[in-house]
Amino acid sequence: MAFGRTVCRVGSSFVNGPGAGADALRDLTARAGRASHDLIGWMMWDPGAKAAYAELGVAAPQTWILAWRLAPLGAVSPAVAAAVTYSIRPEVLEAVLAVVGAATTPDDVLRVRDDAVLPGLALVSDTLADELGFLSDDLWRGIDSVHGGGRPMFSAHRARGERGPSGSGLSSWLALNCIREYRGDNHWALCASAGLNDVEVGLLHSVLVDPVEYGGEEWIARSRGADDAAIADGWERLTAKGLADGSTVNAEGRRFRHELERRTDELTSPIWQEVGLTTTERFCELVEPWHDAFVARIDATAGPRWMPAVRTTARPA
Repeated sequence: MAFGRTVCRVGSSFVNGPGAGADALRDLTARAGRASHDLIGWMMWDPGAKAAYAELGVAAPQTWILAWRLAPLGAVSPAVAAAVTYSIRPEVLEAVLAVVGAATTPDDVLRVRDDAVLPGLALVSDTLADELGFLSDDLWRGIDSVHGGGRPMFSAHRARGERGPSGSGLSSWLALNCIREYRGDNHWALCASAGLNDVEVGLLHSVLVDPVEYGGEEWIARSRGADDAAIADGWERLTAKGLADGSTVNAEGRRFRHELERRTDELTSPIWQEVGLTTTERFCELVEPWHDAFVARIDATAGPRWMPAVRTTARPA
């Protein structure tokens, strides 16, 4: 497989020549994004990490989900936290930051997370972490090749000094978490440019999952703190944009949401292009066989429906 008709090898990266296959690169980026969700998402409910986090003085497990993602930003205000996470209600973030800030520090939160990565992966596969370790240098090279402007979560994670030992499973996991945040920043930029608020993006995300499994189209938005009034306002806003009919995403809304996903992949493609075709495909091949195991781990530690990014349905052609 090649990205285009003319591809020049530069180290382990690839440079597109005339007529380069942008569609192939975007499809591989989408594939790598799905594998990244699998590799990272289980950490949000990892029992070992939550137990160690409780030892720091925070017993409420739901705070852990946000604490380790926000920790690289340092001591930020709830308004900043709401801006960079986008789909989570500000009042939820305000409560979480108050609890975490009173009990511990961002550095300790990250230490707990990093210490939990390899033991957690070993419960899924006793070889996966070591195999991923061989990819770490290529992954970090891709990360260092892109500009961080307008990408606050990615930039904060990249700026963090600890990248794990070169060639280690931890180093690759940290790199892939950083790339996942790069994709997230790109996605939120597109949502902002479309004038979507936090509730609207939650409602629209239901397009990507099985609504029967989720019990309807509102679960994702409600899981991020939206109440009845916010949900009603979200449906009104989507209806005014022509993306919903009453309290249901319509055909145009579904097309629009899949287009957002496609454009997100396009914006994220440069980082994977620099990582290189061989390394990107190898990463996908290593993680994809464990998809069901990662989902089962989330089901066992968080319950069904959580981490919808790992439960997406097939995209339309």
